[in-house]
Amino acid sequence: MGFKNKMLNSVNWIFPVCILVSLVIVWEVLVRVVNVPSWQLPPPSAILDELIASKDLLLAHTLVTLKEIGVGFSVALVTGLTLAAGIAYSRILERSVYPIIIASQTIPIIAIAPLLLIWVGYGLTPKVIIVALICFYPIAVNTVDGLKSIDPDMISMFRTLGASRFQVFARLQVPNSLPFMFSGIKIGISVSVIAAVIGEWVGGSEGLGYLITYSQPLFLTARVFAAIFLLSVMGVLLFVLGVWIEHLTMPWYFNAKRSNAMEIL
Repeated sequence: MGFKNKMLNSVNWIFPVCILVSLVIVWEVLVRVVNVPSWQLPPPSAILDELIASKDLLLAHTLVTLKEIGVGFSVALVTGLTLAAGIAYSRILERSVYPIIIASQTIPIIAIAPLLLIWVGYGLTPKVIIVALICFYPIAVNTVDGLKSIDPDMISMFRTLGASRFQVFARLQVPNSLPFMFSGIKIGISVSVIAAVIGEWVGGSEGLGYLITYSQPLFLTARVFAAIFLLSVMGVLLFVLGVWIEHLTMPWYFNAKRSNAMEIL
């Protein structure tokens, strides 16, 4: 059965990789056959050449973007989990703060970004704030949903056994909310790349987002695609990191899911 599961996992990875490789090959062939100018749409080989030729420049800007994501996402994580716990634990916070969190998503971040430059100036701070604002919402809302998804019968049983309100929260609600929390974390860490790029577009002098806006008017299209490729890789790796931490944190959850899947097979 273990061998069968490994084979299924391998097949799950092989198909997406084959599709991606096929698309890259078709892109390379079509660009050369149709003779599209390189400044308009470079072939994948030209993008690879740019990645190699400008590796130092791209690395420097990648590290800046990663720093913005790391700091901003950390702020969003701490703030989101803290507020979610408070909202789930306190009815007063639920009625006063939760509607504000929901309403805050109606304000486009791209409209706030220029104001942040006026309020806090240039540099790292406005990018961190933008990343935190965009990542905060999925973390907070998913965690609140998880904390509130407890079966009332389980709560009644805990209270019958003499558990206090805090013990019900810490020993029942928090463990039950972990799958929801990690769903929010994975969404937040994925969109953090987009958030960092938005911040760099509006008022940055470093980072991959800035490099894209700087290279476009110069028709350095291969460099633009190279930066986009690195942003995509960054987003995928950050998502994989979130999944890896999720598996480390909740081994019992995935063992149960694996057992259920084996029973179905």
